[in-house]
Amino acid sequence: MAPAFNAALGGRDGSGMTAGDPRRKHRERGAAPSARPPRRDAARGAAAAPEAGSRARPAGRPSAPEPRDTPAGTEALPRLSKRISELGLASRREADEWIAAGWVKVDGRVVDTLGARVRPQQTIEIDPRARQAQAQRVTILLHKPVGYVSGQAEDGYPPAIRLITAENRWPGDRSPFAFDRAHLRGLAVAGRLDIDSTGLLVLTQDGRVARRLIGADSAIEKEYLVRVEWPEAPREGPPQEIFPAERLQLLRHGLSLDGVRLKPAKVSWQNENQLRFVLREGRKRQIRRMCEAVGLRVVALKRVRIGSVVLGALPPGKWRYLRPGETFD
Repeated sequence: MAPAFNAALGGRDGSGMTAGDPRRKHRERGAAPSARPPRRDAARGAAAAPEAGSRARPAGRPSAPEPRDTPAGTEALPRLSKRISELGLASRREADEWIAAGWVKVDGRVVDTLGARVRPQQTIEIDPRARQAQAQRVTILLHKPVGYVSGQAEDGYPPAIRLITAENRWPGDRSPFAFDRAHLRGLAVAGRLDIDSTGLLVLTQDGRVARRLIGADSAIEKEYLVRVEWPEAPREGPPQEIFPAERLQLLRHGLSLDGVRLKPAKVSWQNENQLRFVLREGRKRQIRRMCEAVGLRVVALKRVRIGSVVLGALPPGKWRYLRPGETFD
């Protein structure tokens, strides 16, 4: 095999010179061969050569960082509580409670460290005790009157949660739940109403309900009855008769708030001075600002429906439980 190998190089000894080549005699006398220009990659320094044991990369292709279980490598991974929320199993707050209680397994191992991160392909299991605790969480429907704020007390106005008392429970509530002060613990508002607005307000302990109603991907309809005036009307008459149709169409689609285009809405006249709005989003003071944009002034605003749950005969200031089997879908 050796002769064939040398021949392939162009000479018997691999030098590329035949026996009678004058250069061969010059080399045999000990003269140094002529210097060749350095290779381009050698001029780049030692960094151009791969280290021993490393894997060579194709030229011109940047290396992609491989995920590693190091502090820096896990920063891009989602937290376990966020992943549980993304799967629709619970709110992030509920998920943190489950994790702290040791009710969550990842790939068969209990994870009880808050802030732990997981890979999307890992398997998450929830202990049945967490499901039982979740089933005991309640959702409350309140007819909020004017003068109450949806969340924390502000500017001297009381929060709506103060109306959730045994005395204020609607006598027509047909749900099987007995009022317990524990039902007030952790109640969160799922879709606010401003202080001057009335109607259906949802307060819930169940993170799944909150996510369904106000999550970024929520498509649940909210229906409002809105009494309006047109201060700059060119002539006298009820708004229903004299308000321009093209402005009404703008309320349905075409307006932006804070530089963001609003989703299409259903807007129609209910009577001579009352509009019906059906929205699939809930920006701050959205309806009032939409009306202002087309020259209307809101006199009264009442939310009458969220999804398939209606305000119905629930009187102002009274509340009831969301019944088992009753959903917003």
